[in-house]
Amino acid sequence: MTTRPCRLAVTPGEPAGIGPDICLALARQATSRPTSADIVFIADPDLLRQRATELGYNVTINRIDAPNSLPACRPDVLNVIAVKSNTATQAGKLNPANAGYVVEALNRACDLLLDGHFDALVTGPVHKGVINQAGIPFTGHTEWLADKTGGSQPVMMLANGNLRVALATTHLPLTQVSQAITHKHLETIIRVLHSDLRHRFHIAAPRIRICGLNPHAGEDGHLGREEVDTMIPLIDMLRRQGMQLEGPVPADTAFLPEQLDQADAILAMYHDQGLPVLKYSGFETAVNVTLGLPIIRTSVDHGTALELAATGRANPHSLIAAVNMAIEMCSGTIGSGSHE
Repeated sequence: MTTRPCRLAVTPGEPAGIGPDICLALARQATSRPTSADIVFIADPDLLRQRATELGYNVTINRIDAPNSLPACRPDVLNVIAVKSNTATQAGKLNPANAGYVVEALNRACDLLLDGHFDALVTGPVHKGVINQAGIPFTGHTEWLADKTGGSQPVMMLANGNLRVALATTHLPLTQVSQAITHKHLETIIRVLHSDLRHRFHIAAPRIRICGLNPHAGEDGHLGREEVDTMIPLIDMLRRQGMQLEGPVPADTAFLPEQLDQADAILAMYHDQGLPVLKYSGFETAVNVTLGLPIIRTSVDHGTALELAATGRANPHSLIAAVNMAIEMCSGTIGSGSHE
């Protein structure tokens, strides 16, 4: 916990998308956040200035060389640590030449966090395809951040005001999911989720509901053996160690509203098993949180929306929610009212 204002590093992400737009929108409403924070954008100042002009925003770009003495966050002022883009950016038009800039902004932000200059990282949307097209291996923020920070096993969790959903596997084709659900992997995921619910979200005794992999949670092995052979023995073992685990439960009933108040988080086995429900329940305020890292990282829960860039129609609510969640995680205020 910190006594000074929480310090956040924000990376806008893909420059041709709505990342710069929502960062500008965030700066324009700086005084409306419920908790104060010092926010610094790790980005190209000229790119942000160009997008502000395109949007008709009257903002001041305040370039700072080091985060040792940060000016207070004020409306219509962006405090920026400069990372220069490689080429001019056209809103809505991807350019592989700028992929290195996107990754370098992330790299610089992480270095500053690991050196103790910031308390949390908030990331805007990136375009994985154009980064890979530029010859840079990039599966996603989650995996990249784990490699960069030394996190042994990253866990993707999305949250809004109604629900927390973590994933046992992330960006895997469905044909590879079953073989990834091993005893060792699933145990690691559950332990990371349990630990971070306690230490990042301040829930003293987390209750985790675990979805089965197969329809009807395998129906006693008749619709798949993963539950019987792997999941049930592991869950029983972890229960004996004191964890409050429910499951494996059929995924089609795991999210019934009358049962959600009995779980602090739901663990889905794959990306599209859990995330459609969470996004339906509150897409605009959903936040992507990476668990299992030595740093706090939150992110928007949407893509680059190239067609909305520089149109003034980009919705900043997910970025605002990600900033607020990062502030709460830094200050220790999140989790109030949760099961103790």
